[in-house]
Amino acid sequence: MISLTPAQRSALRARAHELHPVVLIGDNGLTEAVLLEIDRSLEAHELIKIRVAGAQREDRGEVLSRICERLDAAPVQHIGRILVVFRPRPEQQPAVRRRPRRRVKREARPTKKSFQGS
Repeated sequence: MISLTPAQRSALRARAHELHPVVLIGDNGLTEAVLLEIDRSLEAHELIKIRVAGAQREDRGEVLSRICERLDAAPVQHIGRILVVFRPRPEQQPAVRRRPRRRVKREARPTKKSFQGS
């Protein structure tokens, strides 16, 4: 699980304020399919909100910690039924840039002469 400083957590809470929940944990709880969807969302967005339906407050706190442990993420905030989770994107290696091909100039094609109408 990733740990955040209070300043980092505060900045992430500010960024998360305008976000909408992208994953919903239903009555079946935290299943493998839900974990996979959270993982995909974290890869795409880094910072996501998750809505938990039908669980007690203590259960939601445990769900948040299990998500963060399983997916190597950091808990940012837990307010009511909304959980905010952060996982930084891995550093991508810069793409190898190829030099553009040189365009070979083609010789001008001879134009066809029309002998009609002359």
